[in-house]
Formats: sequence, structure tokens, C-alpha cells
Amino acid sequence: MIEFEASTEVINRRSVAAARPPEHSHRRRLSEAILSAEVNIMSENTKAVTRGAHHVGLTVPDLEKTRRFFTETLGYQQVGEVPDYPAVFLTDQHMMITLWQAADPGTATPFDRKNVIGLHHLALSVDADALDDLHARLRATPEVAIEFAPEPLGGGPTRHMMCFIPGGIRVEFIAWVS
Repeated sequence: MIEFEASTEVINRRSVAAARPPEHSHRRRLSEAILSAEVNIMSENTKAVTRGAHHVGLTVPDLEKTRRFFTETLGYQQVGEVPDYPAVFLTDQHMMITLWQAADPGTATPFDRKNVIGLHHLALSVDADALDDLHARLRATPEVAIEFAPEPLGGGPTRHMMCFIPGGIRVEFIAWVS
């Protein structure tokens, strides 16, 4: 069984499933709010100044292990590194992810989406027909804990899943259905 510290509770494949509220009501409400916000944003007549995310920087406890997860499991390409920082720069040809080695992983504050200001989770898009295969690959990947398997997002045809990757960062994979 894979276990790692995330906040003050130990997350593992059994405890994540057992800790979910009945019928995933909190996720359903959040999903519906996100979908509603997207419709409202698209109907607004304001023009955004930004053009999407250029990159996301993540501090990780084990740079090499997390780099391997992104390159070997998700198929990212390494496009640079700064060995003395240390950091690596990865891309899926749509966005870049920068991984930074924590100075002292033993004393670093672990990921805690409810009590630390900052990243709640990272959401990555995948092709609709790839989500189930990715879920199977992630289930077989060491140090990945599945929070929930692919399921509908809100009430629509879009599906998503959530997991904790090596190092404990929470990642959502979303398969948009057009």
C-alpha cells in the first residue's frame, strides 16, 4: 500500500475512498459551480488581459522522482534544467511545468489544500478517449494515490478524476467532451 503525508492525515487508496462524503455532494456542487462560471465567463463581453497559463511552478520533495513521473507516466518532455538551483522544466507542448527541489524536504510543509494559501490542485486536460487508460496507468504507478476514479463532472458529459502524484501534489485530469 502506498502512503504519504498530505496535511495531518495519511492519504492512501483505502482512506481516500472511505473519507468521501455520501454521493460526492461537495464535488458535485463544485463541478456545477465551475461549469456555470465557464458559461458566464463566455457570455461576458470583457476581454481578458492574459492568454492562459505559460507555466506552473511546483516545489517538490524529490525532484528526480517527480520528473520521472511527468516524463515517464504522462509523456512530458524535459526542455531545460538548472542543476545548481535545482529545477527542471517540462512541457506537454501546451504548457510548461517547472519543478523545484525543496531545500529541506524533511522539514518542508506538506501539501495541504484546505489550510495553506496557494495551490489547491493542478488541473490538466486530457483527450476524452484517454482518461480511462490514464487512470489504469496511474493506479499502477508507484507513489500515486487515486482520490477518485473517472466520473462525470457536474451533470454533463465531461469527465474527470483526481489523484496525488509523487510528492503529494493533488492533480486533476479533465477530459472535455465536445
